[in-house]
Order: sequence, then structure tokens, then C-alpha cells
Amino acid sequence: MAVKITKDMIIDDIINTDQNLVAILMKEGMHCVGCPASRGESLEEACFVHGLDPDVVENKLNEYLQLKSE
Repeated sequence: MAVKITKDMIIDDIINTDQNLVAILMKEGMHCVGCPASRGESLEEACFVHGLDPDVVENKLNEYLQLKSE
């Protein structure tokens, strides 16, 4: 896995890493990933706003990237 998602990464950078990560974010409850303001937040900030555990979301994003690279 070349890229590792971290909680301090900006949502826009996460999405630019792989467009398929949008589906994971939305499934976790971040339905506003298309909003320009939300795309400037870090993953941790966005999780806080939505009442999500940033560690859980970070792990799910990285699990997807790991499976994709295998």
C-alpha cells in the first residue's frame, strides 16, 4: 500500500487518493463530502462533526486501500 490515510489528512486529499473512498466515507455517515467546506476539513475534524470515531473510519479507508493493492 503506497498511500496511508491518516486522521490529519484533508478530506479533499483523501478523495483525490482514490475516488472510491467517497463511498466508504458516505457509508460511515459523511454525506456532505461533496460540500466545498467539508472537503477542507481533516478526517478527524469531519469525524468529530458527525460523531464518528476517527480511528474506525481511518482503518476502514486503509483496509480498502490495502485490499486494492493486493
